Parts: sequence; structure tokens; C-alpha cells
Amino acid sequence: MTEKEIIQIFKKEKALLEGHFLLSSGLHSPNYMQCALVLQKPWIAEKLCKALAKKLSQYKASVVVGPALGGMIVSYELGRALKVRSIFAERQDQIFSLRRGFSVKKGERVIAVEDVITTGKSVHEVIDLLEREGAKVVAVASIVDRSGGQAIFQQDFLSILSMNIKAYRPQECPICKAGKIALTKPGSRKIG
Repeated sequence: MTEKEIIQIFKKEKALLEGHFLLSSGLHSPNYMQCALVLQKPWIAEKLCKALAKKLSQYKASVVVGPALGGMIVSYELGRALKVRSIFAERQDQIFSLRRGFSVKKGERVIAVEDVITTGKSVHEVIDLLEREGAKVVAVASIVDRSGGQAIFQQDFLSILSMNIKAYRPQECPICKAGKIALTKPGSRKIG
């Protein structure tokens, strides 16, 4: 799949939004990639994740782990495409943990995944969790990299779509300064 084809999917599914958004990173942005609107259609999720899986097969992982909520479907579909286990980490008292009987083995090769990465904060938290559990995180992957090259990982970072979407610290946000569009929070993580 080409990036142009992927952008067309997001546009067709009305998942590339315009407005004034509070991102889970705390930053403000005039655009939001609502992957949930794309991933709600399993045949599209499968297609996108198969394209991503082609880039990841070389890492020989035995499990794919994503943060709840955004990374769950991506983890599941990548696990299916790579024919490996798929689990997810979820927040408990604001900290990611493996629950529901999920675990990783010492030295197990893991790919940490997310739907959209802006700053990489959630994925970094999941990587820290996995490393504390003794796993070896061999790669990071997302459907969309909207970090503009700012999300830095010790592992290789792969995506199938790179979007350079502006994001601003609240005190520097031109949309806030203009005062014409209300700030909305479309993501799943509570801030503050």
C-alpha cells in the first residue's frame, strides 16, 4: 500500500479530522487522526496491518503488545498477520501493566505497537513495562507516525504512513490565541 492509498482510506472513513484537538500528549493540534474510525472495519484493519507486518517479519518477534485502547486492534491484527501472540497493556492507577493473565517471558522478542504515534509517550511506557518484565523489545510500529521525526526510540520504528501534522504546546497554540474553535479531546487517555 502506498501512503497516498492510506490517506485516501482515512479521508473516505472521515478519520482525518480538522478542528482544535487536545492530544493525549497534552499538545494541541488542528488535525487529528481518528484511527478508531478506520479500525472499526476489520477488513480495513486487516489490510493496513498486513502492510505493516511485511515490514516487521524480519524482527522474529513471538508477541506483539499494544497499549489499551489505541494499540489493541493493531496488536491483534499484527499478531494475526505475523502468526504470533497478541496482548495488550492497560492502565491501572495511571500506570501500564499486564493484566488478564497476560505475561511475557524473560528474553522474549516483542514488538510494541500503537495506532498513531505523536510523541511516543504511551509506547515508551509500554516498552518500560516490557523491559521490567524481562522481555526484549525488538521494534516499535504504528499505522501512522505523526511525530514529524520527533518520536525517538532505542528500537527501530516503522510505520506505513508518516504525516507531518503540526502540534503545539498549549501556551503557543495559534488556535487558542485566535479563540474561535473550542478545544476537544478525542483520544482515550485522561490528561492531568
